[in-house]
Amino acid sequence: MASSPETEHPVKALGWAARDSSGHLSPFNFSRRKTGDEDVRFKVLYCGICDSDLHNLKNNWRRTLYPMVPGHEIVGEAIEVGSKVQKVKIGDKVGVGCMVGACHSCDNCLNDLENYCPKIVHPFNKIDLDGTRTYGGCSDHMVANERYIIRFPDNMPLDSAAPLLCAGITAYSPLKYYGLGSPDKHIGIVGLGGIGHMAVKFAKAMGAKVTVISYSSAQKNEALEHLGADSFLITNDQKQMEAAKGTLDGLLDTIPVVHPIMPLLDLLKPHKQLVLLTVQEYKPLEFTAFPLMLGRKGIVGGAIGGMKETQEMVDFAAKHNIKPDVEIISTNYANTAMERIAKSDVKYRFVIDIGNTLEATKPLTY
Repeated sequence: MASSPETEHPVKALGWAARDSSGHLSPFNFSRRKTGDEDVRFKVLYCGICDSDLHNLKNNWRRTLYPMVPGHEIVGEAIEVGSKVQKVKIGDKVGVGCMVGACHSCDNCLNDLENYCPKIVHPFNKIDLDGTRTYGGCSDHMVANERYIIRFPDNMPLDSAAPLLCAGITAYSPLKYYGLGSPDKHIGIVGLGGIGHMAVKFAKAMGAKVTVISYSSAQKNEALEHLGADSFLITNDQKQMEAAKGTLDGLLDTIPVVHPIMPLLDLLKPHKQLVLLTVQEYKPLEFTAFPLMLGRKGIVGGAIGGMKETQEMVDFAAKHNIKPDVEIISTNYANTAMERIAKSDVKYRFVIDIGNTLEATKPLTY
């Protein structure tokens, strides 16, 4: 008889999981694989949660495998390392982000772009390369191949470091790829949520001029006074929008719901790009081709970064003291947090204090 994933991977784990599309989370006992020669196991101390977790919990993207343990911004302390591990030792501050596996042989993988590998393995809702299920970081420990482990400098607090592994790298990568992070660039950040506020912080640290673009004035003071943006633009103010036409070297669009694209294209200089960084509910975008054709403008996308770039981003954040703004919560608050995420009621990222609060939710029996 073939052995099951549970017998092949007998290390007991405690997490919080949803069992169906209600998305309701509750304590869940499961197993992770033994620590292989190239693996790092770490005690999870903090785990960020975001829109992607909510969509997956509720099966909005039609790919959820239940029971599902969410969490792809996972940080903690290394407690076991395999015999061939070279970059991590026990006690190191480490983390895992949006991927735990890839093919390692395609052009993307060979060019440090594992995030675009067609066989990418996410930390939840995926079948790993060994045929077993992946479970996310809302759990007491995590194990991954050292290739997918990020190391955190000692001066970086782990509670606010967790969102760097999704929101942080999603903002950082297009700034680097499109050459937008330099003093001669004026860029627009559309939306000021988890990704948006990180994009402002990274762009300013790189020296760029930043305009935050929103559909209301509610976050104007926050953008200018707290985050240090240079200007704030309201899309329904026609006078402001007219004055800003053709002034931007690039746009990072971080709004996760459907919204008008055409007014944003007018803000770009010729030959520049609007970069979409969030999933807009799987609904078609609405735009006409003329602004693209007449200005040779582009609508492009982006998603996280490869492992080399992710480590680069973490090191850059530590050097420039860049930290996400977070609200630390207990594990028991996770369901309420998901309800608040659905209402965009968070500033700017929820981070679960797994290390201090998960154990209290432990079921009576395993």
